[in-house]
Amino acid sequence: QVQLVESGGGLVQPGGSLRLSCAASGTIFSINAMGWYRQAPGRQRELVAVITKGGSTNYADSVKGRFTVSRDNARNTVYLSINSLKPEDTAVYYCNAQITTKQLRNLDVWGQGTLVTVSS
Repeated sequence: QVQLVESGGGLVQPGGSLRLSCAASGTIFSINAMGWYRQAPGRQRELVAVITKGGSTNYADSVKGRFTVSRDNARNTVYLSINSLKPEDTAVYYCNAQITTKQLRNLDVWGQGTLVTVSS
């Protein structure tokens, strides 16, 4: 059994910053790609950023230059630093990870989501 637990969401004024965290726990052998997705009201879930085990990153065009994804492999944790927040960044942010368990099962795991609201 593995799980992802996110934290760090909240209400922020436009132009503000946040840092989201997502920690993986359970019977983990290895974690490959980790990433962040978001889903705004009435919209489909979309990729925000992804980072490989080796540290290569990829971002949605809408967040390039404002969002930074990073990870601590020793802590099985991925972070999303968000700057210059805009109202259109308001969404539930979900963590995702490709995890190989100690039983050598490959799982696509999602967190429960954390709400980010950008409003004055």
